[in-house]
Amino acid sequence: MSGSRNANWMVFVRSRGEAIAAGVSGLLLVAAWLLERADFNGANLLFLLAFVIGGAAKTREGLLTLIKEREIDVNLLMLFAACGAASIGYWMEGAILIFIFAVSGALEKYTMARSYRDLSALIEMKPETALLYQCGREIPVPADQVRIGDLIIAKPGDRIAADGIVREGVSSVNQAAITGESIPVDKEPGHEVFAGTLNGSGSLLIEVTRTNESSMFAKIIKLVQAAQNEVPPTQQFVKRFERIYAKTVIALTLIFIMVPPFLLGWSLNQSLYKAMVFLVVSSPCALMASIMPATLSAISSAARKGILFKGGGCLEQVSRIRAIALDKTGTLTTGRLQITDIIPFQGYDQRRILEIAASIESMSEHPIAKSIVEKALEQQLTLIRPSQLQAITGKGVIANYQGEAWRIGKPAFLNDTDVSPESGRIMERLAGEGKTVIVIENQKGLAGILAVQDSIRHQSREMIDRLRKMGIHSVMLTGDRRSTAEAIAAKAGIDSVYADLLPQEKVGKVKELMQTYGEIAMVGDGINDAPALATATVGIAMGEAGSDASLETADVVLMNDDIGKIPAAIELGKRTQKIIKQNIIFSIFVIILLILSNFTQGLPLPLGVIGHEGSTLLVILNGLRLLR
Repeated sequence: MSGSRNANWMVFVRSRGEAIAAGVSGLLLVAAWLLERADFNGANLLFLLAFVIGGAAKTREGLLTLIKEREIDVNLLMLFAACGAASIGYWMEGAILIFIFAVSGALEKYTMARSYRDLSALIEMKPETALLYQCGREIPVPADQVRIGDLIIAKPGDRIAADGIVREGVSSVNQAAITGESIPVDKEPGHEVFAGTLNGSGSLLIEVTRTNESSMFAKIIKLVQAAQNEVPPTQQFVKRFERIYAKTVIALTLIFIMVPPFLLGWSLNQSLYKAMVFLVVSSPCALMASIMPATLSAISSAARKGILFKGGGCLEQVSRIRAIALDKTGTLTTGRLQITDIIPFQGYDQRRILEIAASIESMSEHPIAKSIVEKALEQQLTLIRPSQLQAITGKGVIANYQGEAWRIGKPAFLNDTDVSPESGRIMERLAGEGKTVIVIENQKGLAGILAVQDSIRHQSREMIDRLRKMGIHSVMLTGDRRSTAEAIAAKAGIDSVYADLLPQEKVGKVKELMQTYGEIAMVGDGINDAPALATATVGIAMGEAGSDASLETADVVLMNDDIGKIPAAIELGKRTQKIIKQNIIFSIFVIILLILSNFTQGLPLPLGVIGHEGSTLLVILNGLRLLR
């Protein structure tokens, strides 16, 4: 983590240094021009200083490439062009070339520094200490020493030191750095909080649920570091092209110096002049700057909104997807079961049946039992623990509650004689709606029916509608039973449903979808989704609820599990690729136009410098639009 911080600091320092060097170079250029206009001596000396100061950073980069990789890159090409202009007496034009090249380099470094700063803001928010609560005392300790189960205190204005569950206190917490939410989130007992987030005006007592190394904060730092180091395929191609292109330009420049005097009868000065103009205008600076500033700007912008791309390659891939496969539990739904129906019999009312069921289930850790207890506590019901309880694996529980024998569990747990035509129709209806049916039985027979269901995320329907308008087909891949899957799919508006799938079967379906649609995305949160995430063109993981396996496998992470941001991520990818294409076409067009003008119209060197470097600045500024 310290290595990443140092790397980011170096990028910031270099961007600031190159900007200052470009500014000084520009001032020297103006001073030299004024001296030249006034016929004072010393103008060339100032031009030389402008060369040295403005071109130092790029010369260093070019020489490092030459020494380490034995390749000539665009940096050395521009240095040769500037020196060539000076060699035929065009000191000012050479200095202008160096100056604008330095400005474009400073802008590129600024883009990189801005992206690194936005992405790695979390690193600077790492809490160094935690306030441990033991035996009524508050003990400051290093945050790394906090363990699972410890109680820590977050005072007003503190950064929360570890992931955990609020046990006491009420406050609002600013989670923008982790989840991208612009509004602080209210927290009360039972709510989850994350390391690195900023506590508001209340004090919180927090039970630690993850160590410092496995916290959400630590997971995202790893993803940030991966994003900073990844180079998109298009940029890799352009870099390979640059090496071949630079050698070709130098070879052609030498040919244009030596051949025309023999074949076309040009003077040596005329050939040298046109060759220098060619060297200037054919350098691929704008082409080289077409991709990374735009890509880094897009990654930075997305990170501020809670969407973390692991690199530029993901942006390219996400822009091309034609179908999207989504897991159900924890992705389209919240993953939390909720009581949806309470149907009493034998004269009981809903509150009493819920109170009995919750009292008995209060001794169980099963997710359905927890949902029943939560519902009872919401209604402020009084729970009385049963005197005896026996769990029947796969069916339910038998308990003695207030002197009476009770059974709670699946419908199959009922005696056949207890199922009336009316109750049978009710259970069929609830099951048909994709709900899980729980029956409550006493010595007299069926006393009540409860139905629980995983609640659908409120963003699901809107997200699917937006994807459909973009021409993207939606598919649900789930291990849940078909009736439940189809009920959720109907609410979300999903186009196709595949249910009862094992993890390896999800992979098979993803491969089938890729054969049908080509590029597809897979969205999931669990360990069982990791193989499918890896198989898809683009894997999208839920950052808050996602498992380590899914987070490491995915290409894109939704920091606060907001699947409503998926269309925005795709649109950003499309917009980034559109800007990159604009930049590439524009830069190639300008190079061709300037080369033709040089050999057909006799392009003056100053105009060649302005045309070449102006196009470089324009493509960088076009890419910076994505920072908005």
